[in-house]
Amino acid sequence: MKVIVLAGGSGTRLWPLSRKNYPKQFLRLTGNQSLLQQTVDRLLHVISPGDIIVMTNNEYKFHVLADLSSLYNTQNPNSKIRNSKVKKKKLNKPDNLINSMNSIGSMLSAHIILEPACRNTAPAIAFGTKYCLDKLGCEGDEVLFISPSDHVIYPVEQFREYVRQAEQIAKEGYIVTFGIKPTRPETGYGYIKTGEKLKVKSDKLEAYKTEKFTEKPDLETARRYIEEGTYYWNSGMFAFSIGTIIDEFRVSAPEIHAMLEDSFDGMTGRFTDMPNISIDFAVMEGSDRVVTMPVDMYWNDIGSWDSLYELLRSDKDGNIKRGDIVALNTRNTMILGSKRLIATIGLEDSLVIETDDAILISKKGYAQKVKDIVDMLTEDGRKEPSEHVITYRPWGSYTVLEEGERYKIKRIVVNPLARLSLQMHYHRSEHWVVIKGTAQVTIGEMEKLVHENESAYVPKSTLHRLENPGKIPLEIIEVQNGEYVGEDDIERREDYYGRE
Repeated sequence: MKVIVLAGGSGTRLWPLSRKNYPKQFLRLTGNQSLLQQTVDRLLHVISPGDIIVMTNNEYKFHVLADLSSLYNTQNPNSKIRNSKVKKKKLNKPDNLINSMNSIGSMLSAHIILEPACRNTAPAIAFGTKYCLDKLGCEGDEVLFISPSDHVIYPVEQFREYVRQAEQIAKEGYIVTFGIKPTRPETGYGYIKTGEKLKVKSDKLEAYKTEKFTEKPDLETARRYIEEGTYYWNSGMFAFSIGTIIDEFRVSAPEIHAMLEDSFDGMTGRFTDMPNISIDFAVMEGSDRVVTMPVDMYWNDIGSWDSLYELLRSDKDGNIKRGDIVALNTRNTMILGSKRLIATIGLEDSLVIETDDAILISKKGYAQKVKDIVDMLTEDGRKEPSEHVITYRPWGSYTVLEEGERYKIKRIVVNPLARLSLQMHYHRSEHWVVIKGTAQVTIGEMEKLVHENESAYVPKSTLHRLENPGKIPLEIIEVQNGEYVGEDDIERREDYYGRE
């Protein structure tokens, strides 16, 4: 069995924490691991690292690499990646992006596939399926398990057993979907209506024929579904054999099936011609081979702030508080702070989410409207729907501390052994002050080490590079000055991450 992890989504329902350039799957909402790391760690209780295919895109490739690399280096003694027989390799200077990805991928024995364009889950699954056939040598009877990258599931032992059961049912030619028993009339989830019990080879396996899928009903309909008792939440997890899904694409999605008849490399070149359609609409809703397997475990797709409130532990007043919070006469409220002191008085059943550049305040039960706020901001041409104050790069991150006419001040963090591109700027000079760690700088023909409380100056139109040769993150303050300080005033001459 192979597992395809879908990690290319750019959901905005958890704005302002989740944004287009740093979406939910990379957030650490419930502990020290991102949701993607939790997903991969959970799957490693089921299969080996070499059987995992992570589907993402060019925009998120370095976030995926960083998360998987961090997971590999985790101190968790139970990590199967850490204890696998794959020896840890030092990532030396790669010639390009592909070498960089292959180097880390080989350390993990995992497969990271970049979708050439964003085309929803059906094309992504077809692309992953073709990779399994052409690059991994899989046959038509190989079972694929499809997993989102941003869900919370436990206990792991129960999940592992359900995956194994789904694999057995999928081998009989069915498409298996995990159905979650609803606990409330949730309008943010899709629902599955089940019919008669399926007859399978083993009496220990329980599954039901799927009668229909319903996408995000209104509140009254959701309440009726719970009363009827034959509806389940659609978890977005599926299991099927390669031969089965190809047959279903042939019948229900001929455009996608035509692509599958090409080679993987040919499919890559034509991927932008794929229809933008989900696997639910492309296959599941029209197939008579879909069955639902009820699962009795905790599942939360954290599709809204309301969902996160249900997941986290509250205090005696029903409040969830993170950060510097003072709450007076406040009940059943989630307050997530960043850097500021947040004080509340008399709030009840509310949500307060603070980031460096935006604050969301909402009544509980209205969290599904966050997408409407994001749409409004996008229509106004604002940057907040897509950009964080912290911008992540393959070498680390930077934060804009202050910006004005002819100047910009940044805090730059460079990861150990990472380096920025060899570059120059035509309209600005830069002054670097090291506040933590040691920097290796190249300015024109000069190379030198710059230690804490020391500085370096980069004149306009001068080739330069910043590197971290040490074992701890390098932190510097960068002061830019010039007639133009936009991020597009950059000419890269040499880059280890394959960027133009």
